[in-house]
Amino acid sequence: MPELPEVEVLVRHLRPLLRNRTIQRVEVRRPRVLASTSLRQFRKGLTGARFLEASRRGKYLVFDTLPSNGKTRVLLGHLGMTGRMYLLPAAVALPKHAAVVLHLGREKFVFEDTRYFGRLTLDTRALDRLGPEPLTADFSLLAFGEALKRSAQPIKVKLLDQSLVAGIGNIYASEALFRAGISPKVAAKRLTRAQTERLWQAIREVLAEAIGVGSSISLDFGGGGERDGLFYYGEKAGAEGSGEERFRVYDRAGKPCPVCGRLIKRLVQAARSTFFCPGCQRGH
Repeated sequence: MPELPEVEVLVRHLRPLLRNRTIQRVEVRRPRVLASTSLRQFRKGLTGARFLEASRRGKYLVFDTLPSNGKTRVLLGHLGMTGRMYLLPAAVALPKHAAVVLHLGREKFVFEDTRYFGRLTLDTRALDRLGPEPLTADFSLLAFGEALKRSAQPIKVKLLDQSLVAGIGNIYASEALFRAGISPKVAAKRLTRAQTERLWQAIREVLAEAIGVGSSISLDFGGGGERDGLFYYGEKAGAEGSGEERFRVYDRAGKPCPVCGRLIKRLVQAARSTFFCPGCQRGH
């Protein structure tokens, strides 16, 4: 599932393409992705609206729109497990799994989702449950530490709690714990002050680096090419630069640790795979 860095890279790509574009027609091919917004509400709220801005909150894409009534309205998107958002020329045929299409004139904004776990909705209540953004000053070391002290969950599981910090998922939780030298199995409340500070810093570093990698790769956001596995999009044909994944432990079970050489292990926590180095991340 795309996490904070992948969504941030996508938002930066879409922002200049959508700004000031007017939605001339709304086509909903899979109503289930609208979540609690009715088909009628969705069409009425967006037809004739103009895109003002695109931003990100956690793993969500936030589109500010200006309907004809002059009152700003937010369109909220979530990629789920297989979602993609991109623009296509108006004359190009839609893919089989196009869920929502916003017609913009010469182009159309497509939300494609193979498994339809993603969302494109006018219901923004999901944002109310999110914790601080990890790359902003709102992500306080003190508040982070206090929250961990109240949890008996394994630290890897706790990091997936979006009310603790927004945007971290399975990939970057494993990567941050490795960088901080903390076992994914240790109870959150058992972390020392030094461990908490290392983890707080590691979270910020791995996310910022991943955004940097994605911003430097020429990606095919339409997904027409082979996915590179890191940013959920294919690289553009003939693109320069490396799309090689830069994970140190994630999805590397059985491969040597880049620091100590011991083999990376995989375990299951809360029905999710966790990857760690038994040498660099000791303790329970």
